[in-house]
Amino acid sequence: MTTWKIAAVQMDSRLGDVAGNRETMRRKLAEAAGNGAKLVVFPECAVTGYGHTSRAEVTKVAEPLPGPTCEVIAADCARLGVWCVFGLFESAGDKLYNSCALIGPSGFVASFRKIHLPCVGADRFTDPGDQPFAVHDLGGLKVGIQICFDASFPESARIQTLLGADLILLPTNWADQAMKMATWVPRVRALENHVYFCAVNRVGTEAGHHYIGYSSICNAVGDTLAAADHDGETILYADVDPAAARAKRVIHCAGEYEIDRVNWRRPDVYGPLLSGPVFDGHKQT
Repeated sequence: MTTWKIAAVQMDSRLGDVAGNRETMRRKLAEAAGNGAKLVVFPECAVTGYGHTSRAEVTKVAEPLPGPTCEVIAADCARLGVWCVFGLFESAGDKLYNSCALIGPSGFVASFRKIHLPCVGADRFTDPGDQPFAVHDLGGLKVGIQICFDASFPESARIQTLLGADLILLPTNWADQAMKMATWVPRVRALENHVYFCAVNRVGTEAGHHYIGYSSICNAVGDTLAAADHDGETILYADVDPAAARAKRVIHCAGEYEIDRVNWRRPDVYGPLLSGPVFDGHKQT
């Protein structure tokens, strides 16, 4: 089974500067492809910036999927022979979504709309994603896409694992308060699902928030294959082996110490995941 070289582009984005951000992405896409990457991933809202303060502001920079940015990136992907995932705001009728687009050498493939919305940034003014989690086969590599806060819920990665993901992509905008997410969650999600996990964060300061970087790519046993610094633009590279992600049973000592965190689940006792109580502070509701 073919190994895929992937690239995670840790970059700054300028708030509302769609044309400028798009050109920066095109340069970095070409650089990553020139270094052998077959799949290039950009941060959440890379095209639009994130720190918008009203729905009207989000509306001004949003575009349909597929749309103008998809057309430009699709032409580059066709010329370079690569796949690309990037974040932006999507307009769909009267709805606004924090979305990612998946583009391949043959054009637009799919979108993902952020499902879990925190009370921060432009997510205060967008609509919750209305599409189920999905996995896309790029031709030997099966990828799932989440966005930022989605990774706070282990169910997100588990669903995509059960759908056959080899690699989970997480474009994100983690600021200073999200240090634990950046440093802990990618490795944990990779380990507990035995999948590769690629978290792609931004850097820079926008609307009073400092974005921390710390992008990373982890393998299917939770080892960090590549990691970025706290600040500064960079491109991370790592090789992803789909066969390694699909071999769910980890054998430390045959017949004595074996672990399978996916196939040895007990769904029959997981009922409260769907019907359990909700806690608001100290009050159960």
